[in-house]
Amino acid sequence: MPLGLLRRRLRSASGGAAGHTLPVPPGAGVLVREVLDPVNQPLGAADVTVTELRSHQVVARGTTDPYGTFLAVLPPGSYSLMVMAEGLEPHRETVEVVADAGLSSQRVWLQPARQAELPVPGTWLFDPPHTAIRFIAKHVGMAHVHGRFERFEGGIQVTQDIADSRVHVRIDAASITTGNNTRDNHLRSADFLDVEQFPYIDFRSTRFAYRGGSKWSLLGTLTMHGVSRSVSLDTSYLGMVNGGYGEELRCAALAKAELHREDFTLNWRSMLARGIAVVGPTVQLELDVQAMYRTHDTPTPPE
Repeated sequence: MPLGLLRRRLRSASGGAAGHTLPVPPGAGVLVREVLDPVNQPLGAADVTVTELRSHQVVARGTTDPYGTFLAVLPPGSYSLMVMAEGLEPHRETVEVVADAGLSSQRVWLQPARQAELPVPGTWLFDPPHTAIRFIAKHVGMAHVHGRFERFEGGIQVTQDIADSRVHVRIDAASITTGNNTRDNHLRSADFLDVEQFPYIDFRSTRFAYRGGSKWSLLGTLTMHGVSRSVSLDTSYLGMVNGGYGEELRCAALAKAELHREDFTLNWRSMLARGIAVVGPTVQLELDVQAMYRTHDTPTPPE
C-alpha cells in the first residue's frame, strides 16, 4: 500500500477526510503505532515485534515506514509490543487488540539509550514464564512456519569481565510446537530432530563481544541432532532492574541467529526428493530472555 494512502486512511479514521477505509477482516483488530525519535521526528526503520502473550508466539514483525508508522491487523487478544532502534532506549508495552474497533494510532517516543547497567557478577537463571525460545522457518512453497520450544532451562554465569561470562541453554527437543500436531510429530521424528536419539539441543557460549550501544555478539557452540557447530547470536541487552514478584533482581536480552539446517545433517533436499513437504534450508532462531539473580538456595544452571 502506498505510504501516502495509508497515512490518509489513518487520518480519516481519526476524523479526517471521509471516504477512505482500510479493509480489515470482520472480527479482527488493528494495531497502529507512530514512532518518534527524541526530537519529535518520525523514526523510520525502527524494528517492531508483536508477540502473543499466552503462547509467546511472534505474530507480526517489521520496521516502521519513513513516516515512523507501523500497522498490523491481528486477532483480538493480548500482545507484547517491542520497538527498538540503534542508540535508543527500547520501548515495550502490553497491548489489548479489540475486534472491529477501527484505526486508532498511538504515538511512541524513543529516548536516547542510557548506558545500561550490566548484570552484577554471579549466577543468573532463566525465568521460564518470562523467557521464550522461538523460531521461524520458510515452509517450502508456502508461508512461514512459526514455532517455539516449551521446555528448556539455562543460565548465565556473569564474571567481572563481561567478555568472559558464560551462557548455557538446554532445550528439550521434544517440546517443539508449531500449532499443528501432525507437523510437530514429524519434526520430532528421525526425519528432523530425531528426539529419541537426540533428546536435547544445547548451546554453550565461549565469549561475549561488545559491538557498541546495547549490541553484543554471543559466540558459542550449538549442538543439535548430534552435531556441534559454532554460531554467533546477535544480542541486544535490555538492562537490569529490581522488579517482578518478590522484587527479584532481573536482567533481559533479545538474541537472534540464522541457522542452516544442513549444518546439523537435517537434509531437506533428500526429503523433497522423497516427496516430503518440509520447511526450507534456513531457520531464524530467537531467544527472548529474562534471567533472575541466583540466591544461595536457588539451583545452579545445568552443566
